[in-house]
Amino acid sequence: MGLAWLSATGRATPASSSKSRTPLIVVAALDRSAIQPVLDAFSATHPSISLNYQDLSTREVNRRIRDSDNPPDVVISSAMPSQMSQVNAGYAQALSTRETRAWPARAKWRDEVFGFTFEPVVFAYRRDLANRMSPPQSHGALYRALQVPDSPLANGHMALYDPARSDVGYALYQADAGYTARFWQLVSAMGKAQAVQVGTTRTMLEGLSSGRFVFAYNLIGSYALRWAKTHPEIVVRFPRDYTLVLSRMVFVHRQARHLHAAVQFVDFLLSHAGQKILANDTPLFSRRKDVSGPYSAWRLRAEVGDHLFPIPIDAGLMAISDPQKRRTFLRRWQREYQDQTQPNASSSAPPREH
Repeated sequence: MGLAWLSATGRATPASSSKSRTPLIVVAALDRSAIQPVLDAFSATHPSISLNYQDLSTREVNRRIRDSDNPPDVVISSAMPSQMSQVNAGYAQALSTRETRAWPARAKWRDEVFGFTFEPVVFAYRRDLANRMSPPQSHGALYRALQVPDSPLANGHMALYDPARSDVGYALYQADAGYTARFWQLVSAMGKAQAVQVGTTRTMLEGLSSGRFVFAYNLIGSYALRWAKTHPEIVVRFPRDYTLVLSRMVFVHRQARHLHAAVQFVDFLLSHAGQKILANDTPLFSRRKDVSGPYSAWRLRAEVGDHLFPIPIDAGLMAISDPQKRRTFLRRWQREYQDQTQPNASSSAPPREH
């Protein structure tokens, strides 16, 4: 469905300037506290829209996408393969506005879904780990550190995503497997070290701060960097051999009941104004080349250089979301991990995967 007629400027149309405010339902696997400055700016520039932002887990977002009785207007998720799968299933509609047409081809798919952040995937460790060993700065160094007898990382002192419970973790491991030939050797080494598999980056960070863990693998950098600002015991590092980059992906639901408001919201996320807020007032990292700031792709590339590897938004994401491929991957993961019995690092409630 072409939407070229929709305003790309965010100015109110006669319909949207009526006395009643237009509701807008956004379901998102993205902490509200992280994106709040963007939400505030959107509401300030679009006073005729009443924004209802619902902070959910990735799996809760997927359930809402399929809820035909109460569909959301806009969908945001960090689980890139499942988001692409939902788009391929026909839950998104194509947009045609100035901002969506200008968005880089490598950061969108069929003008239906758009990657609007540029978030690094990082290592994190306790600062006092340096008193016992040189903290690993690359995937290769991590593998070697796990081979050391009586490694400080062994015996449940390391945390990582459980790919069976975390869609984000699964996507990151698939990307890892594509960038290093020793991925499965690393998985086996982590299993032998009894690394604890958890559901969220937050669980890893809380475990690091409490002292339960000394090292954590494949955290979402936007959350880890924000956490480290108020937890000086934590050090965040971009892996030196390669640093993955994930994108939060946004689309307008095909059954959006408040279509004009939904497109205005997506346009704002992609606009220079919205991306400038991402780069300066949030830890989410702007994608736009014409935006600078402490949390911008430009700044990240300057720091990491040629070792930065964004996960592409292409048909490959749909391939790894295939149920049979996922089952095959998880069976091998379990085999390489040697079915180690591990303590449960999270509560019995389903994890909030963001």
